[in-house]
Amino acid sequence: MKYLAKLGYLLGLPLLLLLLWWILTADSTSFYVPKPGELYETFIEVWVSDRFFDDVVPSLTRFAVGVSLAISLGILIGLLVGRVRWLRQLTEPVLEFFRALPPPVLVPILMLVIGVNDTMKVAVIVSGAIWPVLLNTVEGVRNTDPTLRDTADTYGIHGIAQYRYLVLPSAGPQIMAGIRQCLSIGLILMVISEMFASSSGQGFAIVQFQRSFAVPAMWSGIVLLGLIGVLMSFLFQVTERRVLAWYHGQREVQRGR
Repeated sequence: MKYLAKLGYLLGLPLLLLLLWWILTADSTSFYVPKPGELYETFIEVWVSDRFFDDVVPSLTRFAVGVSLAISLGILIGLLVGRVRWLRQLTEPVLEFFRALPPPVLVPILMLVIGVNDTMKVAVIVSGAIWPVLLNTVEGVRNTDPTLRDTADTYGIHGIAQYRYLVLPSAGPQIMAGIRQCLSIGLILMVISEMFASSSGQGFAIVQFQRSFAVPAMWSGIVLLGLIGVLMSFLFQVTERRVLAWYHGQREVQRGR
């Protein structure tokens, strides 16, 4: 019964929305809003084909590379800035300045500096997705329990060992929260980067469908992006439960009390 209840919560609202969509479009003749059956057929026709390898695979590859770089750089820089007080004070104004810049406005600049290629698209993703990881890492490191830090120093746990056994676990929940935001931002920037002077990718395909008035195909691309987002969220939740198993266990014990 427990698993059936979870399945009901998971599928209940999507099924209700599909039913509502089917009812509202049953007698519709609108060119701009396809019916569920029409959209399903278009989705299979468009994406279960060579276009999947021509557009979806390159997009996901650029997304994976960009997000991986953003997470790695964000954690490394965040650990350094969060631990060294004078460096944090020195870099805070600059970090806040670049964080406030909307990543899409950097696209023309990156196109001029790097050129119109995959490197530019990856750079667009990194330029926006790095900030939640970096800033959350800084705050997580800053909030490390000073008593535990003093204890580690007393027992001679320094350098990499202290980062591994104290700082990273302490900052872990905030780092994972930053990674979750990073994934969403990265997906958005992946699409935006492909809408400018591109010849492949999901963003390029959606714009191409819109310009050729292939409305059902355009909607199918949007639905595919939503499904990728759902799958990405599910995989993140599974990974987070494993990485932060001690943290979730601790919270469950606290709730039990």
